[in-house]
Amino acid sequence: MKPRPLVPIAFLGTALLLAACGSSLSGAAASSKNSSNQVKNLVVTNAQRQSLLDAAAAYHQLPAKDYTGLQKGNTYLAFDGSNHTYYAAAGLVPSSKSLQAQIGTQDDGSYNLFTKKQGKKNWIVYNDGQGAVPGSKCPITIPASVVKVWNWKKGSCYPPN
Repeated sequence: MKPRPLVPIAFLGTALLLAACGSSLSGAAASSKNSSNQVKNLVVTNAQRQSLLDAAAAYHQLPAKDYTGLQKGNTYLAFDGSNHTYYAAAGLVPSSKSLQAQIGTQDDGSYNLFTKKQGKKNWIVYNDGQGAVPGSKCPITIPASVVKVWNWKKGSCYPPN
């Protein structure tokens, strides 16, 4: 029996391996491309929380120190890959040392919606203190996909109570 060279077998095995890797990578790239257009619900980091607080305080023409933070359980953040926009929503907690902040959050300045394009630094703030009032109109249109990942009522611009 004459020995056969292993080169064609090795070549065939390598070709199959590369083909498999190539299709796997193509699938990953396609999957990544599709998922980049999806809405992702995000965890709010301390830096993002401070950024939202600073933006909302400036919007209400008060220093950030007039607030102690954002309402627990009512702060939301999502990224919509279809329009490359971050959406956030948060209620302000007034400092007991700021009468202006206390009055502002007691009335219709208590809840805010935010948008920010990917790559931009500053949030655009929208006052939504009336958002929970039946029949009130949202100051911005929050995409239905964002409302859905936040588990808000369809068409809502305010978190469920």
